[in-house]
Amino acid sequence: MGGETRVRVLTFSFPRPAQLPAALINAIAEQRGHLFLFVPVLLAIGIGIYFALPREPTPPEWAGTAAVVAGFVLLLRRIPEEIAPLVLIVALIAVGMLAAGLRAALVSAPVLQYRYFGAIEGRIVQIDRSATDALRLTLDQVVLERLSHSRTPVKVRISLHGDQGFFTPEPGLRVATTGHLGPPPAPSEPGGFDFRRLAWFERLGAVGYTRVPVLALAPADQSAAGLRIHRLRMKISDAVQAHLPGDTGGFAAAILTGDRSGIAQARMEDLRRSNLAHLLAISGLHMGLLTGFVFGLLRLVMAMVPAFALRAPTRKLAALGALAAGGFYLILSGGNVATQRAYIMVGVMLVAVLLDRRAISLRSVAMAATLILLLRPEALVQAGFQMSFAATVALVAVFRWLAGERGWRGRIPRWVWPVISVVICSLVAGIATAPIAAASFNRIAEYGLIANLLAVPLMGLVVMPAAVLAALLAPFGLEWVGLRLMGPAIDWILQVSAFVSGLDGAVLPIVQPAPGVIPAMALGALWLILWQGRARWAGVLVMTLALLGWGETPRPTLLIAREAEVVGLMHNGTRRLSRARAGSFTAESWLRADGDRATQAEAFARSGFDPRETLVHLHGAGFDVVHLAGQQGLAQLESVCLPGRIVVVTQDPDARQGPCRIISPSDLRQSGALALSYRGAVLTTISVAQASGHRRWTAP
Repeated sequence: MGGETRVRVLTFSFPRPAQLPAALINAIAEQRGHLFLFVPVLLAIGIGIYFALPREPTPPEWAGTAAVVAGFVLLLRRIPEEIAPLVLIVALIAVGMLAAGLRAALVSAPVLQYRYFGAIEGRIVQIDRSATDALRLTLDQVVLERLSHSRTPVKVRISLHGDQGFFTPEPGLRVATTGHLGPPPAPSEPGGFDFRRLAWFERLGAVGYTRVPVLALAPADQSAAGLRIHRLRMKISDAVQAHLPGDTGGFAAAILTGDRSGIAQARMEDLRRSNLAHLLAISGLHMGLLTGFVFGLLRLVMAMVPAFALRAPTRKLAALGALAAGGFYLILSGGNVATQRAYIMVGVMLVAVLLDRRAISLRSVAMAATLILLLRPEALVQAGFQMSFAATVALVAVFRWLAGERGWRGRIPRWVWPVISVVICSLVAGIATAPIAAASFNRIAEYGLIANLLAVPLMGLVVMPAAVLAALLAPFGLEWVGLRLMGPAIDWILQVSAFVSGLDGAVLPIVQPAPGVIPAMALGALWLILWQGRARWAGVLVMTLALLGWGETPRPTLLIAREAEVVGLMHNGTRRLSRARAGSFTAESWLRADGDRATQAEAFARSGFDPRETLVHLHGAGFDVVHLAGQQGLAQLESVCLPGRIVVVTQDPDARQGPCRIISPSDLRQSGALALSYRGAVLTTISVAQASGHRRWTAP
């Protein structure tokens, strides 16, 4: 025995097909106590199935789905306990589908079906800024001339251009102008981001712009809570920027009230390139830091009064105070969807404290996710929801694991642990959200981890505590104390963003993945974290395969914009564009999805044509394409219409005779943008209409 060496061999046995049901039941039985964690996952699968359907389910199909749920619920009392989880799996997936379908039906509202120019009248319900920094108004109680009430959108959104110094926008003010409106735009390419779906759930039936001054028709109701809150927000924003001028004050106003108007566009781009733009979004980070600081502060204050601390439930009182502070922050910041989501997450954890449960746990995260998915199922397909829960789940899982590894932690000095915690938080959250950010924005900030390590700690240690101090001192006119403490920390964050964004290779462009890549990675990660036992490592295999599939995602060879304003041909790894300026939003979307650093003008220069020419000839990768712009280009149609050639025109021709394939705006009106590629010798054509299907938000 003494000189004998034993080698343990790890073996796997696969059950025969007849044993599979029993093996599955036993595997699920081993998860008892952890099954609730899978509730939001199954709801999400059902919601995802609904959004992936090629058409809207019919009433009989919805009735059948509801019958399945009702039947399974009734069966739960009659079926063996070990089979019940299998029944619940199907029922929860069906509930997810029903929740998404019901929500889509409840928000149903008219959508403008054509381009409109004329008088626009409505009441301001939201004020923000567009990507180009133009002031933007969302209106309800809309009146459009020559359009009946039943066909008028519930909400419209207009960007304001030109001189607009004739009124001060505020919620509740009724305004009028003359402008251009159109339906929410379809995706720039098949499978691209569908703004129509987002607009549908916001009940936004038209978007547009005006270059005419907006005039006030009727004042806002002075007693309306929304107006009082807006005025309070603007008062706080002005006061903050008075004490902290420039971008520093603009940053402070943004994180306190949601007003980003004081930040220059150059600073915003620095924050985006350094992966610090999330610091401006009032979401989970800010809500967590605020409520966490208030919770700790209240417990400290109450502990300073021993007689009170020994008799009162100080932990629960602190949780109530933090919950109230978070609610006020929610209202003050404008209550956007991201902030609502953050408040629900924080609220669930604080309620857990009130109920003597563990506040920070995967169960609390699962409860918050379940509530959000049932209330707003559309959040599932939004990057904000995905990134928030990816970071939260990963952080809770990692720190739960670290809590069990006390050996190495005991050897680290206590004063070092907070620093290590910050590093771990930034690293884990960065890794967890990186795939989602890359898929949503087609780029990765290569030095984003460094920027976050240098900037995020100051948000928790200085900025948010100073904000609370400023709020407490404001009634005494001493808010400047907290703001002055906040200023240097914000300056540091801005300096970090400027330095990191200026580094060579600060931003790495990423190719748009196939639609199933991110869901597969998410399911693999959740399986790895939630499943108990060795089978959890199958999640690593799923994530690896999804990542490999990302790298193999092909891009369309030829893209034609939805109004024929620009054409893009991929050849030798780069896309050549037919226009230097026209269709800029679409062209830039294509280039981002290609993982191409070039601007539209640079991509046009690859074609070798002069920007003033009305005829651009693109050829390569098996395609021969001519793009004709305007009436002058259309006059050349007959001469360029050769066999095997695709001719794209920006105006409809009087006749379509000729050996070439002509694509005009009238063809694209129903199909939307086109993607053409050769698969071997076969030419495949996919339109936005085909890829999007016949859904509530796509129906004409």
